[in-house]
Amino acid sequence: MDHVSGKWKFELLYNLKSGAVRMSELERLIPDANPRVLTRQLRALEKDGIVQRKIYAEVPQRVEYSLTDYGKALMKLMKLINQFTVEHMDLLKKNDRLPEPCVL
Repeated sequence: MDHVSGKWKFELLYNLKSGAVRMSELERLIPDANPRVLTRQLRALEKDGIVQRKIYAEVPQRVEYSLTDYGKALMKLMKLINQFTVEHMDLLKKNDRLPEPCVL
């Protein structure tokens, strides 16, 4: 869980689940996030082996981010956690432990 803790990391992973995405697209998909913060969190995910960055030798330079195999496996786990949350919503509400809703 330490690898995905961070204000925007889960949203970044969610937006990478379908394939490679450019930084400008991530900024558009997560408009409330500061681009500098997104870059820092992407670099942390890259360092943890969850995200890979591909740099194309073009002018201007193009960079795409995508999930590694490890990141894809992590998303499967996150989907199971989300499913568990949905299935136990009543108990979580009763115990006041309801997380923010998300769609995987």
